[in-house]
Amino acid sequence: MVGSVDLPAAEAWIREHVQPTGAIETAHDRPWATVLRVPVAEGVVWFKACAPVQTFEPRLTTELFARWPELVTDVIAHDVERAWMLLADAGDPLGELGNPLEAWYTALPRYAGLQRGEVPYAQDHLAHGVPDLRVSNLPARFDELLGRELPLQDAEIERLRRFAPRFAALCDELAACGIPETIQHDDLHQWNLFAGGGDVRILDWGDASIAHPFASLIVTFTSLEEVNALSSGDPVFARLRDVYLEPWGGGLAEVFTLAMRLGAFAHAIAHLRQRDFLPGWALADFDAAFAKRLRRAIAQTED
Repeated sequence: MVGSVDLPAAEAWIREHVQPTGAIETAHDRPWATVLRVPVAEGVVWFKACAPVQTFEPRLTTELFARWPELVTDVIAHDVERAWMLLADAGDPLGELGNPLEAWYTALPRYAGLQRGEVPYAQDHLAHGVPDLRVSNLPARFDELLGRELPLQDAEIERLRRFAPRFAALCDELAACGIPETIQHDDLHQWNLFAGGGDVRILDWGDASIAHPFASLIVTFTSLEEVNALSSGDPVFARLRDVYLEPWGGGLAEVFTLAMRLGAFAHAIAHLRQRDFLPGWALADFDAAFAKRLRRAIAQTED
């Protein structure tokens, strides 16, 4: 066994779909998923077993690949009941290539096109377990957040409590803007965008939700600040915003700003699901990162 994965059963299933040319090895084993590297004659394919916290991912990835094969990694096979999938190799993650901005200028409008195209399937995704972070639900989820034990100081928690009425009002304002809610990756950074064969592909949809689409760039922009050492006011962010918004139509810069403001809270709220699932030994590391997400949200409480 690796994690909760029965390796002999997994290998037998893998061999039903591809012929390995060497030893199948564990690439990583984490509380939320186990990934195996499978050498094949053409190179390598990847087996992923999702933990209960993200059992929706194989079906979601397969659905997205069927409709967006130029942007989502090839799904060779999947098993919904066991939450397994077998993926073709997508190339190199941008994190290994220095996180080049050019790849983001290419990927973001394509990703926006995917989001727009998935609007009619949002209810279907919800029915198959994709988490619900629609704007109308965020005030209740904000209250849920406040009811949890958080890795914050008392003054920070009180600041969140005082902001709750304003948060609800801003959610109403964003909902009134009329942008349809759809799939939102919520982990769109340099290790989940891959370049290979002259194209880009998005992987790892296990943090996805049905939510306001524009909040997708919370993680993207944060990673560019941290990895590429860009200041928050760098004009790159406005250019990336504009290429992302182009498929959505004109005049949306202010809506984007509001969505990003509220998205900082939604991103923190989303991580309650992962936190509830984690074993005790993993909580300390998780809470260190969780506290950073929460403080990014707290910074948005100032008008």
